[in-house]
Amino acid sequence: MAYKELIKNFDKIRDYMREFYVYGFKSRDEYHQKSSRSYDDERRRVESWLDGYMGFRNTAEGKNVFISVDSRQTAHNPLYQAWKAKSFTDRDITLHFILFDILYNTQTALTFSEIAEKIYSDYLSHFTEQINYDDSTVRKKLKEYTEEGLIITEKRGKTLLYRRSSVCCDFPSDAADFFSEIMPCGVIGSFILDQTGSNSRFSFKHHYITHAIDSEILFSLFSAIRNKCETEIKNLSRKSNEPKIIKIIPLRILMSVQSGRQYLIAYCRNTRRIISFRIDYILSVRKLNQAPDFDELRSKLDGMQKLMWGVSTQGGSGRTETVEFTLKYHDDETYIVQRLLREKRCGTVELLDGNKCRFYAEVYDSNELLPWIRTFICRIVEIRFSNIQVENKFRADLEEMYRMYEV
Repeated sequence: MAYKELIKNFDKIRDYMREFYVYGFKSRDEYHQKSSRSYDDERRRVESWLDGYMGFRNTAEGKNVFISVDSRQTAHNPLYQAWKAKSFTDRDITLHFILFDILYNTQTALTFSEIAEKIYSDYLSHFTEQINYDDSTVRKKLKEYTEEGLIITEKRGKTLLYRRSSVCCDFPSDAADFFSEIMPCGVIGSFILDQTGSNSRFSFKHHYITHAIDSEILFSLFSAIRNKCETEIKNLSRKSNEPKIIKIIPLRILMSVQSGRQYLIAYCRNTRRIISFRIDYILSVRKLNQAPDFDELRSKLDGMQKLMWGVSTQGGSGRTETVEFTLKYHDDETYIVQRLLREKRCGTVELLDGNKCRFYAEVYDSNELLPWIRTFICRIVEIRFSNIQVENKFRADLEEMYRMYEV
């Protein structure tokens, strides 16, 4: 029987899913942050959502579980099930329907006092059990719905009025289906499909599903960017398990089409530099005041992206590195040139005589190009890096490959 208990705090679930099923592959004995009982409770809950999508292997350290998804058979991201297990109190649900019953159309506009009075006189007074909402609860709920665009406010003189917005969620099912699997915060599309139904027409060769557990963090960052807000994030470091509080101005979200990994590009107040953060390492986001220099920083980032191969900015120091290599290909391998032209990003490609072509790029961090350059091994006849350390790393990797294959 499925484990049905709902959850209130998603952060704990996100932590478990990331540690065990996405990045950690840890056994029970390797997890020391919580008690064995807490671990077992969360494991049963998560496994109930991922039933049919899990594998395991027994190692010397114990049993390791992991997500196992065949993209040929799986049309929808199974990790969205975690979001659909979030709980609401009876009062949350009751207040939700009361507010939208009071504001039953887009023409009805009422003050806070009028709404509060109607809640008691038209609704709560009919309950045999004493139920009441204090003013702060109602104000918070109206503010929340206003921020989400479900309710809009308008002023008539000095009076603030609330009314229902004309938000429409009538999406074609194919559009919602595609959105749910490839877009950031695609879980929104998954909720829509639960109501409309969908026979998926799509399958994906590379189906990146793990970003689903970062949807709440991503939504908060998008909101901060849209409102041009300074933001405080709690961020984990790869070198330390202790999170740090960092004050930033979020500028842009970048997503890798090769790995599906998501990054935040932001201006860090302490270092006065534009740097990147892995979104799966961000634990919480808190919006602060508007940043007066947001537009100036976004404009600066636009210029920097012309010299960014991936997400590395070298802190916006202005120092750049160059990479240049020459390829030789056979007469029937013109697809090599086509691929180079398609994937060159901020680089340039020059066609030479004798079935040769030259690639050149000026970037902040030439180390980011190494995985891509390695895919052209056996066709590279000449290569140069301005950063000698990166060149030595590239050549050392080749030597290691030769040693492994006894070349």
